[in-house]
Amino acid sequence: MNAVDHIGIAVSSLEETMRFYTEQLGLVHMKTEEVASERVKVAFIDAGNVKLELLEPLNNESAIAKFIEKRGQGIHHIAFKVQNIEERIQEIKKNGIRMINETPKLGAGGAEVAFMHPKSTHGVLFELCDKSKTEGE
Repeated sequence: MNAVDHIGIAVSSLEETMRFYTEQLGLVHMKTEEVASERVKVAFIDAGNVKLELLEPLNNESAIAKFIEKRGQGIHHIAFKVQNIEERIQEIKKNGIRMINETPKLGAGGAEVAFMHPKSTHGVLFELCDKSKTEGE
């Protein structure tokens, strides 16, 4: 793992939550996009040494909607920046960690992502985030 890339935070409303992060905390909104495959709208906030990824469900079928229903709004996952995500997935599996995604999928910003199962990581949802194909664009 190279570094923490971002911290994902599940929110019910980007509009309401963004005001807190930008107006109250003085952080900078970087961009907002939809990730249709995950049924979420995502806003990235620059928090200095790490980005915050605010995740709003687009419908009730979204994993984020189900997370909010079960646990409420709050920290959803921690994403580690990696290179060669396919190799990292195989390495992690060899170490006995169960993966939710056996192969990378497309995430926000064009990154390749894969999640480790929280039952293998002491209850924390970790994401591998490989931006090596999109950095510099």
